[in-house]
Amino acid sequence: MPNARRCIVRPVPSPTLTDQQRHHQIEKLRTRLGHEQASLARWQTRLKRAFTTVAKHQKRILRLERQIAFLEE
Repeated sequence: MPNARRCIVRPVPSPTLTDQQRHHQIEKLRTRLGHEQASLARWQTRLKRAFTTVAKHQKRILRLERQIAFLEE
């Protein structure tokens, strides 16, 4: 049974936007940008807190290892 030929679907070039449409699209993108920036700021705060906690644990472990090594000598 022969297979049907595939048709290549190409995107249709978008029509030029009017000034009002362009302005609306810019506002929409700026709103999304604001949300993304706020989200990134929250994650960076969490990430900084996590790195600080990890650094504290590493310092404690290093100090305890040194104390153990000193007492074993």
